[in-house]
Amino acid sequence: MPRNGSCVVGAIARSGAPLSQVIQELGVSKQAAGQLVDTLVTRNYLERAADPDDRRRLNIRLTERGLAAAAVIRSAVEEVDAALIRRVGAQYVAHTRVTLASLAEAGQDRGGHVSGGQDTGGHVSGGGQVSGSQDTGGQDRGGQRRG
Repeated sequence: MPRNGSCVVGAIARSGAPLSQVIQELGVSKQAAGQLVDTLVTRNYLERAADPDDRRRLNIRLTERGLAAAAVIRSAVEEVDAALIRRVGAQYVAHTRVTLASLAEAGQDRGGHVSGGQDTGGHVSGGGQVSGSQDTGGQDRGGQRRG
């Protein structure tokens, strides 16, 4: 899988987001995006098909290999998430996601090419408040083990 390929495959599988949106979130040039898509097509992770409503457009979809890769990517993400939650607790993981999403959004607002997304793993309720367990895995706010 090429660099950033897992981001493209995972995002398409997870949200069905248009390829242009996925590429924009990666913060790469159009040339680099085109090369990445070409590589993913050549390696049989993606396939291109003409849009039946507009022959000038190409639709991109995951192949069977792409779907299998997306399942492996999702599994790896879930393993990392579970390990983080065991280590510091769900609330701190959720806070970190909110913070990182805000930083990414701030970078994009300034015209920067900061990649990231709004996906907070479902741990944030309205108003930016974090819901879920208060368990911190035996650690204080600074990440230090409590006695």
